[in-house]
Amino acid sequence: MPPEVRLRPATPDDLETVIALKERVMRADLDRLIGWDPEKSRARVIEHFSPAHTRMILVDDTTAGTITLRPEGGDVWLEMFYLAAEHQGRGLGTSVLTEVLAETNAPLRLQVLVGSPAQRLYARHGFVVEDDDGIDVWMRRHPSAGH
Repeated sequence: MPPEVRLRPATPDDLETVIALKERVMRADLDRLIGWDPEKSRARVIEHFSPAHTRMILVDDTTAGTITLRPEGGDVWLEMFYLAAEHQGRGLGTSVLTEVLAETNAPLRLQVLVGSPAQRLYARHGFVVEDDDGIDVWMRRHPSAGH
């Protein structure tokens, strides 16, 4: 990763930051697909936030995003990969994703909103679509997929 970018382990104190990042990053897409519900969004982050499996993405020591790799059974879920808009489109997401994918040999799974540009990023890293319900797309990456 570029020198000004680093990942640090999340702490319980990062919960509000993650909630705010989700709104900044996903509100427009969620609004387009199902309507934005701030209480539901907040509750979902609270339910799924796992500091032990989450890292905060820092650019020049300022929080630019978050990413979670949460083990479940034999798989690992890539969740809450939020990157603030001002940091998108510059290769930062690719850099972070490349680094965290190198850390596991388990099959990876994720859920992304239909129409999200992030789906192309995941496809470039070997994720393939398993299911699509018109709102969410579920993708999987086998360890041998690479990119």
